[in-house]
Amino acid sequence: MKRIVLVLLVLVLAACQNVRHAPAAPGGAKAAPTASHGVYDNHEQVWAAHENAPGAAQPPHVVVTIEPTGQPDWALWRMHLDANPPMDATWAIHTVTQSDGALSFVPHRALATPAAAPAFDLQQWAALDACTLRTPARATTASTDLAACAAIVPGIGTEAALLPLAIERDGDFLRVRLYADQARGADAREDLRLVRWFAGWAAINGGGPKADAASRDWHMDRTLRIGTEGGRYALKWRDGNASGYSLVLERLTYREGNVPVLKLSVVTDADGSTLAYAWANPEATRIGINLGWVQVGLDLEATPTK
Repeated sequence: MKRIVLVLLVLVLAACQNVRHAPAAPGGAKAAPTASHGVYDNHEQVWAAHENAPGAAQPPHVVVTIEPTGQPDWALWRMHLDANPPMDATWAIHTVTQSDGALSFVPHRALATPAAAPAFDLQQWAALDACTLRTPARATTASTDLAACAAIVPGIGTEAALLPLAIERDGDFLRVRLYADQARGADAREDLRLVRWFAGWAAINGGGPKADAASRDWHMDRTLRIGTEGGRYALKWRDGNASGYSLVLERLTYREGNVPVLKLSVVTDADGSTLAYAWANPEATRIGINLGWVQVGLDLEATPTK
């Protein structure tokens, strides 16, 4: 399935911004992440927009990966926009908890190529104070002062397109409004869902869809791992070469939002057409398919920790 994305236009100016180096994290700071660590993907939002309103402006396909840093109140947010060309940005988000329970999320940009999350170094990051997201106590949405943030955007460059202006946690959903979303209207946002991972096995017969029922030319793969938000896994022959077929696993909602499903499909790589699929309840911990010439069995991995 082709993903339709929004081409984002951002200003690239040579202005300099007023930034400060990241402060040392205070001892004993309370951990208050906005979402569980993991990968978030708005695959279903993009699919639904394409299915229900193919002629309308389409939401961009965005993937957000939230990584722990070893500092309880810091996390790395790796933002990826599936565009042509693709766009990426990484922010270090510092969560500050006030005495009344209100939260502030201060985005930081890298001063140089940052170390990986396990080697997180505060001195490699500069705070974008003007783009701080704030939420009142017990509220679920944090947002920034747009006018203040816009004043420093020219100094950030093209990555500013992926700067969050509002974030909301709702169960497995992480709803994010990016700076570039302003071009799509006041209510535009990305509805990203936490990716769950399934692992298991696949067996494909060397004869493909036309394999003889008596054929024993089976190619087994016991290292299969695939995510629930449009994850794709290429099936290979035992010599490692591509078989020409892939698996796709996705959570979708049919019949005007009334029938949510977990869908496992077998697709052809040449044109992306679906050969067959199986449905299960979204809460299913197992899913599989058997077409005779290809057989698949998947089990849900343990829920990721915060």
